[in-house]
Amino acid sequence: MQVKILRIWVTLWALFAAAIAPAADLSNLSETDRKAFGQEVKRYLMENPEVIFEAVDAFKAQQAASEAQNDFALVQQYSAALFDDGFSYQGGNLEGDITLVEFIDYRCGYCKKAFQDLNELLETDGNVRLILKELPILGEASVVASRFAIAVKQLYGADAYKQVHDALFSLPGQPTPAALSKISHKLDLDRDKILDHMASNDVADEISKTAELAQKMKISGTPTFVMQDEMLRGYLPLESMQAMLRDKRG
Repeated sequence: MQVKILRIWVTLWALFAAAIAPAADLSNLSETDRKAFGQEVKRYLMENPEVIFEAVDAFKAQQAASEAQNDFALVQQYSAALFDDGFSYQGGNLEGDITLVEFIDYRCGYCKKAFQDLNELLETDGNVRLILKELPILGEASVVASRFAIAVKQLYGADAYKQVHDALFSLPGQPTPAALSKISHKLDLDRDKILDHMASNDVADEISKTAELAQKMKISGTPTFVMQDEMLRGYLPLESMQAMLRDKRG
């Protein structure tokens, strides 16, 4: 926070200097003149406080543009791992014109909201390919849920995984052994076989690879989305997703 405030004040100083002394070489000011100039900056800002807000807005816009450029470069650099890693679930229309990747955690409140929105998006837009990446970052319960879902996917395939995925996001409480047993029974899956596989290296390896990708892409929270070439950090309402789809399609 202090660094950002310092940057804003530097921006204000530069704007003021450009406005009132475009021809001056401020680096050659004496200590006395520098103090006088500082007092003049202070006086000007007190008389024109709107300049502060303009500078803050300009600073935020500059930061947002820089972050967007960095995220674009990260998506390009790691596109193979994002869109074709060989293990992440793929659903929706596998031949769709838009690919949407989501990094998820089953204990994440905003992921649960996004889950509902994505279901509606896929129902109303039949031309989206969805890729789900398990990123359990919110504690042991998150890891248990993710291991359970991945174990089901590796043992029973994509359709069973999607059913478990939906069940876990609809789970009102913690993914306790009793809750996981109930899901297994309801979907006619072998609970003991799944529980044994949850501890396997194959499951751990998948979680590790996704975590490594997230670290490389500076993803530290869920949900995080990638829509084609654009990274979206945080929850995005259905209407915003639909608007972005329209924009991507031109």
